[in-house]
Amino acid sequence: MEKNERQILIDRIFVAIEKYIPVYMAHVEDSCIASGNVAACVIDDDGMVYGKMFGTNKSRLRQTYQVAWKKASQVWLTGVKTGEYERMVFNKLVGENENGIEAPDLIGWEGGQPLTIKDGTILSVGFSGFRGTTDIEIMQKALADAEQI
Repeated sequence: MEKNERQILIDRIFVAIEKYIPVYMAHVEDSCIASGNVAACVIDDDGMVYGKMFGTNKSRLRQTYQVAWKKASQVWLTGVKTGEYERMVFNKLVGENENGIEAPDLIGWEGGQPLTIKDGTILSVGFSGFRGTTDIEIMQKALADAEQI
């Protein structure tokens, strides 16, 4: 996929995310985490970083984007979902610093995952602001929506 096409796809992902925020804000379990101040980070196979923050509380957005970036960058380094990779390290299936991440810097929360786009390119994505399972679901749905256009 050409860089311009990739940028267009990622922009579409961000547009799709925006439509899902109010849907998930209706769930009490999700709305109380960041009060709708959520963030997404995407790292492509060239190492380009794309990000978007949604909400109005700048200090909270800064925090959620930091977590989203940390999730995406861990996936970019390891190729494994967040949470799963931490389990691999603590079960000694992978060495602690094998991929450049020391134990205190591991993100064990769900919300970071590799997503494969139609042409086979893998995007390392992180989302933060809702429950981890919701973070994962939003990114999967947003990619599906973006690729349908």
